[in-house]
Amino acid sequence: MFGFDPTTTTFLIYIIGMILIGFIAYRFTHNLSDYILGGRRLGSFVTGLSAGASDMSGWLLMGLPGTVYAAGLVEGWIAIGLTIGAYLNWLFVAGRLRVHTEYNANALTLPDYFHHRFGDNTKVLKIVSASIILFFFAIYCASGVVAGARLFENLFGVPYSTALWYGALATIIYTFIGGFLAVSWTDTIQATLMLFALFLTPIFVLIHLGGFEQTHTVIMQAGEAVNKDFTDLFTGTTFIGLLSLSAWGLGYFGQPHILARFMAADSVRSIPNARRISMIWMIICLFGAVGIGFFGQAYFFANPEQATVVNQNHEQVFIELSKLLFNPWIAGILLSAILAAVMSTLSCQLLICSSAITEDFYKGMLRPNASQKELVWLGRIMVLVISVLAILLAQDPNSKVLGLVSYAWAGFGCAFGPVVILSLFWRRMNAAGAMAGMLTGALVVVFWNDVVPNSGIYEMIPGFILATIAIVVVSLITPAPKATITDTFDKAEKAYHSEMSK
Repeated sequence: MFGFDPTTTTFLIYIIGMILIGFIAYRFTHNLSDYILGGRRLGSFVTGLSAGASDMSGWLLMGLPGTVYAAGLVEGWIAIGLTIGAYLNWLFVAGRLRVHTEYNANALTLPDYFHHRFGDNTKVLKIVSASIILFFFAIYCASGVVAGARLFENLFGVPYSTALWYGALATIIYTFIGGFLAVSWTDTIQATLMLFALFLTPIFVLIHLGGFEQTHTVIMQAGEAVNKDFTDLFTGTTFIGLLSLSAWGLGYFGQPHILARFMAADSVRSIPNARRISMIWMIICLFGAVGIGFFGQAYFFANPEQATVVNQNHEQVFIELSKLLFNPWIAGILLSAILAAVMSTLSCQLLICSSAITEDFYKGMLRPNASQKELVWLGRIMVLVISVLAILLAQDPNSKVLGLVSYAWAGFGCAFGPVVILSLFWRRMNAAGAMAGMLTGALVVVFWNDVVPNSGIYEMIPGFILATIAIVVVSLITPAPKATITDTFDKAEKAYHSEMSK
């Protein structure tokens, strides 16, 4: 089935190691809180790297380098927007969300937090938010499956339909067994591996081509050959186009898999150090990903006989550079970074989907008195069910990783971003406003391209703006939240400022 050369051997050793961590984490998983949030005991180092790794999925090593390879540095605005958005998310949301979820009945999930924060006795808010999570995460998970399948397809020469299952299997196993602790511990290892790969690969391309000046000259020649300027941050775009690329950063405020890392921190005082760790890691990784696509353009223009695979699918640029430039053993480690990126994000997405079904639907609606053992095992079963659904959604061999991520990222950013921000800063916000914001954001993303076709505007922008307006307007024209709700908000704010001042 597999050919065991040095590259594939290293790759398979990595997979086995991640699965073993899942078995170790199994011993520390005793209840639903452990399985979903690791018992809220992650330190700053694990919180910082885990948040970064769970954010940067396979698109970081495939989608982003691929789009930069095809269009040039103008696509680097995605990285700029993401960096700004991530920093603001850490600065304004992370610490407050950690405290507010604890004060709101120790909420384990985002829907559970909304339910208690707004005093929604009907549980409709919980059901709607959990349904939005399941819808968009099914698409997001599919993007991870596609990235993993592309890697296995390229590395082992197996058909895409078979590679889908191989690419997802390792992630499913350790998530199923170890839950949040396994996901967070492996995220730390995977984040380190991703940093190594993204830092090393652009440097080796530069060395191979004779330095930066020579590489830059070749890139200019490549651009002239297709009548493009790959080196210009503003070439071939408009203000709306740049705004749409930068708007990726808005999505951070609503991503459940990233917000879960904030909720799982052992203390709000861990957040500032975790922020520094995560941002340094993120900047290096994004810079490296852009560099791979940018310098890769020079490499394959100078070596056209090796460019067949990349020209057919730009998202293969990192895979091909790793195989061509490095010793097979090192190439195996670098290619493991792609699987690391896929596994780190896909695993936490599976876990969030599982928690939405287990905590918000099953326990919240059907069996409030279910035992912890029952809930943990139901969570594990849901991981399997959602995995199969993601694999089925990824069946199309023409699927592009970045396209799938772009859609799901906008869905979460618009549906939850404004709700999360205002819930932490505006005590007057109520359940009706939250519902209006979630539905408006989600529906704008789903129908934007049908209602306004070929607008060139990333649906994140209208979705985020309209959702914010809906929250404010509906909250103001409906009754104010009860005193018990605002009292809890005030206590959480007081606790947050007290912890941060220590």
